[in-house]
Amino acid sequence: MQKTNVVKVKDIKIGGNNEFVLIAGPCAIESESLVMETADRLVEITNRLNIPFIFKSSFDKANRTSINSFRGSGLEKGLEILDKVKTEYKIPVITDIHLPEQAQTVSEVADVLQIPAFLCRQTDLIEAAAKTNKPVNIKKAQFLAAWDMVNVKNKMFESGNNQLLLCERGTSFGYNNLVVDMTSLIELRKIGQPVVYDGTHSVQKPGGKGTSTGGNREYVESLSKAAVAIGIDSLFIETHPDPDNALSDGPNMVKLDNMEEMLKKLKEIDSITKQY
Repeated sequence: MQKTNVVKVKDIKIGGNNEFVLIAGPCAIESESLVMETADRLVEITNRLNIPFIFKSSFDKANRTSINSFRGSGLEKGLEILDKVKTEYKIPVITDIHLPEQAQTVSEVADVLQIPAFLCRQTDLIEAAAKTNKPVNIKKAQFLAAWDMVNVKNKMFESGNNQLLLCERGTSFGYNNLVVDMTSLIELRKIGQPVVYDGTHSVQKPGGKGTSTGGNREYVESLSKAAVAIGIDSLFIETHPDPDNALSDGPNMVKLDNMEEMLKKLKEIDSITKQY
């Protein structure tokens, strides 16, 4: 596959023919203790495996199925916790924004801004994120073709920022179901920007539990292996010490205890893929 441009996050290079970068953490910031425990374990694992790592967790999940669902810690407390992760572990962090007015404030802590899939066509949000001059990870909407993301790229570039990551997270396939078309990873790469594969949200069953989202975490490893074998630049995996009792996206998060063994396999596949 063609090489992509390279996006730099601190000392980490994403794209070109570099090894895959892991973006991982719990879906939502449930508490400071949960975030610090997860970050500590992930730093230990990625250091041992020599995998570049960006920590992810969301201060607000604004698109939950039910108005009564847990959304996160809130902006102020969430940024405080993410800043603590950055400071203690000397690693970059990424988090979602949902509103244009959040972009500048979040960029003062986050090293990468993330735009959720349902919001990837929101011009004002993309422009606001671009103007922070931080790298931006934009998830492809479940209803878009991969090649439609060229319009998202153009919005970013025309707003003066070419530090763009494009993320695949599954495509709507009937009701309450997503599928992953692996050719989308190839088509996204043709746009020329680094490609991120979201292995956890790809196995969601949106609204599958009526008032919450279901999922099949058992598929995460297999789909991630396929994505890495095709050739991606970054792998997005949400993880939690006790996903069955997580407050957001538990059914599709990988148990933290299972991360190291899975990442070992993925690193081996990536090293073979990048040779060719």
